[in-house]
Amino acid sequence: MKRELIKFLLFALLILLAPLAFEGGYLLNVLVFVGINTMLAVALNLLLGYAGQISLGHAGFFGLGAYLSGVLTATYGLNPWLVMPLAAVIVGILAFLIGLPVLKLKGHYLAMATLGLGIIVYIVFNETVDFTGGPSGLSGIPNLSLPGITFDSDFKNYYLIWCFTLAVILFSVNLANSRVGRALRAVHDSEVAAQVMGVNARLLKVQVFTLSAVICSLAGSLYAHTITFVSPASFGFNFSIELLTMVVIGGLGSIYGSFLGAALLTLLPEFLRAAHDYDIIIYGGLLMVMVMFMPGGLVRGVPELFRKAFKRKEGAGHA
Repeated sequence: MKRELIKFLLFALLILLAPLAFEGGYLLNVLVFVGINTMLAVALNLLLGYAGQISLGHAGFFGLGAYLSGVLTATYGLNPWLVMPLAAVIVGILAFLIGLPVLKLKGHYLAMATLGLGIIVYIVFNETVDFTGGPSGLSGIPNLSLPGITFDSDFKNYYLIWCFTLAVILFSVNLANSRVGRALRAVHDSEVAAQVMGVNARLLKVQVFTLSAVICSLAGSLYAHTITFVSPASFGFNFSIELLTMVVIGGLGSIYGSFLGAALLTLLPEFLRAAHDYDIIIYGGLLMVMVMFMPGGLVRGVPELFRKAFKRKEGAGHA
């Protein structure tokens, strides 16, 4: 556990010092979204990487958090700091109620059910024009603020988002190394064996599904108050696939791998703007390559490549 704490502190120090390398600008704005996507990737990794339950609808929970915060603050004038936990509770209750029947399914049936959930939420965002603004989106969402400071710049938003992201990472690392984390891995490996050992697999799956949705809701609220505008296009099926790609590329069952996947998939589009219409094909290709050649993701695959290269070099030296 001490080793994990040292690793986290070094990671946090690197993150907190990163803005000093940039003088504002566009890249700092991109790093703000790396933080939001890291929260989302960690949330999905807890469900998929640790519990082994696939979801193709997490963009829906992300969107619910964003729209609940946006509507309640922009339209009804409620305090954003009160709305964020309220939105998380609402999304958590909804996820728990949905998870009870849905998580009885397995494999591609579960994937299709969560895909349907995401599509339903997306349609609701589009059709409830009086509340969400429909396809045109919802504007006028206020920035978050504290006495004497308003988070209205990339520099301020960077530290706001990453404080929440680091808290989520620390919580998730502790969870993964706890008794609950071991139970999640047991369910992932064999649900029947886990039940024999006394694990209530069904309840545990619903609980981690709910926790994952709550983290997504929090990320959605932060997203809404950061860009002060939300539209349904940001929470569609493509983004659910992008989240899945982040988790697989970073490394299933690795919290820091979620950061690597989120960073890569957030920065990659900045270099592929000319191929914007083919982004889903590129993400699919990356998924195929990673599953075939680096099934452990970047966090395990890259060190393994270095070890193999070192062994080959060592073997050539002895020859």
